[in-house]
Amino acid sequence: MELRVLGCHGGESVKHRTSSFLVDGHLAVDAGAITSMLTLEEQHAIDTVLVSHAHMDHVRDLATLADNRCQQGGPPLVIASTRETLVALRTHFFNDKLWPDFSRIHTPQGPTIVFRELEPETPTVLDGHTVRAVLVSHTIETCGFIVEGKSASLAYSGDTGPTERFWEVLRETPKLRALLLEVSFPNEHHRLAQASGHHTPETLGRELEKLGGEHRDLPVMLYHIKPVFQERVERELAKLSGHNLQVCQLGDQYLL
Repeated sequence: MELRVLGCHGGESVKHRTSSFLVDGHLAVDAGAITSMLTLEEQHAIDTVLVSHAHMDHVRDLATLADNRCQQGGPPLVIASTRETLVALRTHFFNDKLWPDFSRIHTPQGPTIVFRELEPETPTVLDGHTVRAVLVSHTIETCGFIVEGKSASLAYSGDTGPTERFWEVLRETPKLRALLLEVSFPNEHHRLAQASGHHTPETLGRELEKLGGEHRDLPVMLYHIKPVFQERVERELAKLSGHNLQVCQLGDQYLL
């Protein structure tokens, strides 16, 4: 399984891009930086976008990706998420007001986009991978994802603060090779993190204990740090011990 980091920050600047990852060149996880980081050919190769929740920094590039796909043609782009997130996208995003409803705009091979509802924790085969959405704790309905390939599984937390079921599922996941885990604010801003449904290094450290000792060496790739606090959060993360932590960088590529 190949993983490519397209966007890994909790805000945007010239040097920062919001959450977006690419698995095996065809399966995108969140859409904060798809069109801003991929060529037209690479965009056209994407079959499915998994959307963790409807906040703008995770869905924004669905707009330009759908527009490009409409001009390129090809099979419909699948946008997959839980029911509440898909309702939000239909109502507030692809609504012919904020952006055209590309599910009603056809290319020679069908609608430009199609929506695929994911029932939480029900395995669904998408683009040759088995995907499970697991609800986590954020300010709106949000899910993490377990993406299972033939030889490896990858976990993605989505935006979340302290949660429970996600860790229970991870402990039972076979062939788990890596975890993409959010952390956003420095410890002194713990009230803001709690109110907005995010982690600080302190709460992240406590959450990782829920993985259990058998996963001590699991690579934990950290993303969603707010650019204003990047250096401070990284200093606090460096003080955490007992886990295999690394901060994602734009363009990072991993073979799991």
